Amino acid sequence: MTKKFYITTAIDYVNAEPHIGHAFEKVIADALARWHRLQGEKVYFLTGTDENAQKNYQAAKEAKIPVKQFIDKNSKKFIELCDRLNISYDRFIRTTEKEHVKKVQEIFKKVYDKGEIYKGTYEGFYCTGCEGFKTERELVNGKCPEHNKKPTWLKEEAYFFKLSKYQKQLTKFIDDYIIPKKRKKEILSRLKNEDLKDLSVSRQKLEWGIPVPIDKKHTIYVWFDALINYISGSDNNWPADVHVIGKDINWFHSVIWPAILISTKQELPKTLLVHGFLNLKGQKISKSLGNTTNPISLIEKYGSDSVRYSLLRCSTFEDADYSEEILIERNNNELADKLGNLVSRVSALVEKYGIEKVDVNIHTSNIVEDFKESIERYELDKALNTIFAFIDTLNQWIQDKKPWETHSKKDLYELVTGIRLIAILLSPFIPETSEKIAKTFNFKISLKELDKPLKIGKIKKSEILFKKIK
Repeated sequence: MTKKFYITTAIDYVNAEPHIGHAFEKVIADALARWHRLQGEKVYFLTGTDENAQKNYQAAKEAKIPVKQFIDKNSKKFIELCDRLNISYDRFIRTTEKEHVKKVQEIFKKVYDKGEIYKGTYEGFYCTGCEGFKTERELVNGKCPEHNKKPTWLKEEAYFFKLSKYQKQLTKFIDDYIIPKKRKKEILSRLKNEDLKDLSVSRQKLEWGIPVPIDKKHTIYVWFDALINYISGSDNNWPADVHVIGKDINWFHSVIWPAILISTKQELPKTLLVHGFLNLKGQKISKSLGNTTNPISLIEKYGSDSVRYSLLRCSTFEDADYSEEILIERNNNELADKLGNLVSRVSALVEKYGIEKVDVNIHTSNIVEDFKESIERYELDKALNTIFAFIDTLNQWIQDKKPWETHSKKDLYELVTGIRLIAILLSPFIPETSEKIAKTFNFKISLKELDKPLKIGKIKKSEILFKKIK
């Protein structure tokens, strides 16, 4: 049987247009999805929008637009982002869909019938930006550290999920679940040093959201609702192999989500990949802080592969600075000067002198191994380092061999073999460019191609892959 691989991103709030942080998460997940397809696995890739949140409702009211109209308009922008970024998703879920609403109410009722949801009174700080309750310990100078705003004090009747029941099971489960270790330690520290409290899973008198199936005066808490998208949108592919999320929603995915699944006797996801934030001059890029960069405008100016590459060059796990200037630098110095120059020079020489089959001496097995190891550790930036180190090697090899003087068809054959390896391994990162390279040198984007001899045929000089940006 073909091995399956089910990967998800977090679903995005549609209270504002997508920003570069959304693009970062999408390209991480897409590179992984494409890599697993390249290995012949049956991949199912889910992304989408979280449309039942109160922040969406409030944004629509502020814009004086009917809520459904506002949400439909902004959701289309996230779909556009995915399409412009060349994200190879299989399903784009919207949490206002009937199938999702039905599944959420079904799971809520299942937990309630089991006796693990009960009615009580909630009193505490609520951050609308996080759509979550905060303890005083989590606040910094009385404000939510993620959104730099004071949360609202709420006291109301609510339904509670017996989250506290699962403290020991969650502590055990998390040990093999969260990547990287730094994020795992943060959650384990909280679970070992704090008593887990039952979770409020409803709000009263809200005008937007999914009604509690046993009490229409209440609305299901948005995080109980949102997390279930991974099942309602799974097309029977559950459990997920990898959830890709940002570090700000680690707790929801590593504690609340597994607890809901354990309660309803569902299989648990295998890996939670927690990536870092993109920063602008050291400050997190977010809609709430108003320092966002529009990824669609960057794609229109520089093309999807330049944007994808510049993002994937950032550290997967640590916070990283990102800006238009950084994109331009990576486009010019790496994509244009290194990769583009290599393909241009070699294709021009091959068009002039041709290639002749030879036993390849350029050592590549360690490159494939190093690349695979980095991908398996989810260190995509290090996988790119491996490829670009090899590009540097080939560029130096040309300088040493001087095929423009020797006209050696055998040397050119070796160079094209190296370029083929580069294009195939780069295809999860910059798919359009890899296809262009494959078309120029008459090979297919497939790992099986690496063991085949090159086709000896007419090759013309490549088009310019990446133009230098001034």
